[in-house]
Amino acid sequence: MAGRTMHAVRYNGYGGGAAALEHVEIAVPLPMKNEVLLKVEAASINPADWKIQKGMVRPFLPPKFPFTPVTDVAGEIIEIGSGVKNLKAGDKVVCMLGYWNGGGLAEYAVVPASLTISRPPVVSAAEAAGLPVAAATALWALKTIETKFDGTGKAANILITAISGGVGLYAVQLAKLANHHVAATCGAQNVELAKSLGADEVLDYKSPEGASLKSPSGRKYELVVHCAVGINWSTFEPNLSANGKVIDLTPGLRTILRSAVKKLTFSKKQVVPCWCRPGLRI
Repeated sequence: MAGRTMHAVRYNGYGGGAAALEHVEIAVPLPMKNEVLLKVEAASINPADWKIQKGMVRPFLPPKFPFTPVTDVAGEIIEIGSGVKNLKAGDKVVCMLGYWNGGGLAEYAVVPASLTISRPPVVSAAEAAGLPVAAATALWALKTIETKFDGTGKAANILITAISGGVGLYAVQLAKLANHHVAATCGAQNVELAKSLGADEVLDYKSPEGASLKSPSGRKYELVVHCAVGINWSTFEPNLSANGKVIDLTPGLRTILRSAVKKLTFSKKQVVPCWCRPGLRI
């Protein structure tokens, strides 16, 4: 497709939100040896995408301007690089482009073959595009306690905060697949949604019970998949089991420092900062 152009959406500097996005016509990228060229059918926007545009990780991201954002896409392979062996033109796939390169808000995108997998026919492009960051993060968080999804693992008591967000929606379903007991927090309007997805106990985060994070059953948590913000360690600690672990998906400097201190002091209760990234081992 050398010489062809495509429509894309990009921005030229930090800030500005949606108003700063511009529609442009640019050259269709060419796949390198271990890449595929994808015709994008659907893309999903994650919090990291708007945080990068806002400048919250400057000067590291984006690497340069103008920048075409979004990492999570689904579509059809149009062309493959010479080194790609397990994929072919015409395959329907789901991919993660990576925050460094972006490129998802365009008609075509170049994606590493290693971050591209086939999409079952029963999964639509729109459904698949919502998977890479959110589902992979949820899966990784649950595997930190050696979760098994074939029914042979040990059931644990798990808390998922902000369960109605992208990671939380996947985390509760994966946790129940592994027979874990799930407590969850969310807004009052999402309580029934959380229950319908399998949560055993649901707390309105604005209620006194929800603010304290105490399980209504009185059980301690082996794992907390923490998708919310603004909750102090002093709230988590008394609710954790002896070897309880908090996976913080929105870590700030305080979380990073506390994590280091916990490791240095050989504390059995741990807090683990997490950033989903391409190649995250799950």
